[in-house]
Amino acid sequence: MTHAYKDSVLPPPSLAHNAHKGIGLHAAANLLIRIDPSPDMDEGDLLELFWDDCYVTSHPLTAAEVGKPVFLSIPESFPDSTTARIHYRLMKTGRCPRISCALPVLIKLDCPGGPPIHPDDEENQALAPVVLPTALRRQGVSAPQLRSGVPFAIEPYLNMAPDDEITLRWGDVRLDLPVLKAGNVGKMVRGRVPAASILEAGEDDHLEISYCIIDRVGNSSRWSPPLRLKVFGLDRRHA
Repeated sequence: MTHAYKDSVLPPPSLAHNAHKGIGLHAAANLLIRIDPSPDMDEGDLLELFWDDCYVTSHPLTAAEVGKPVFLSIPESFPDSTTARIHYRLMKTGRCPRISCALPVLIKLDCPGGPPIHPDDEENQALAPVVLPTALRRQGVSAPQLRSGVPFAIEPYLNMAPDDEITLRWGDVRLDLPVLKAGNVGKMVRGRVPAASILEAGEDDHLEISYCIIDRVGNSSRWSPPLRLKVFGLDRRHA
C-alpha cells in the first residue's frame, strides 16, 4: 500500500532481513531496524530510535551513509511476547526534529510445541507423535489403502496459534497442510496422506512419519518424534 507523508513526517522504519510477519525468537536475538534515506538527511544529522516511545539508541550520520539505508540494532531485552510500535526521529542542528510514522510489529517468542526437552536435538520430544488408526499401526499400509489414502491426526500442542503452518513428513515426502485457522486452535488437526505421496515414498519396513510447525513469525517447533510404520505390497492399480 502506498502512503502519502506530510512534510514533517518521515516514512516508517522496517525490519531488516525478516521475511515473516513479525519478530520471532531467533529474530529477536539479532534484530536490525532499517531506516531508508530521506532527501534532506545530511552528514552530522542524528537518528534516534524508539520502541513504544522508549528510547533505544541514536546514530550520527556519516558522509558515507548519506543516501543509503542505515541499520540500527535493537537490544534483545526489548522484544517480548506482545506487539510494539517502532519509530525514529531525525534531529538536525537548528531545526525542529522530524518524526517517522510508526511500524507496528507482532512479537511472538513462544515456539510451537514449547521448548525442546533436549535443546541440541533436531527433534522436539514435547510434541506428540502423529496419530494413525490402530489397525494401520499394527498391520502396516498396503495397496488397499491407496484408494482413500491414509488418515492421520496431530494432537493439539503447546502455543498452538492461528496461521501456524504444519508440514507432515511421510518418509522422504513432505506435505504442507492448510494454514491453521483460529477456529481450529486447541483441536486435533486431521488429514489424509494421498496415494501419490505413499507411492512416491515407496515401500519401507520402518517408514518414519513426523511433522513440524512454523508459526506466523517464523518460530519452528523442530520435528516431532517419528512414528514408524510398515509400508508394503504397493500396487499402482489400486491408486
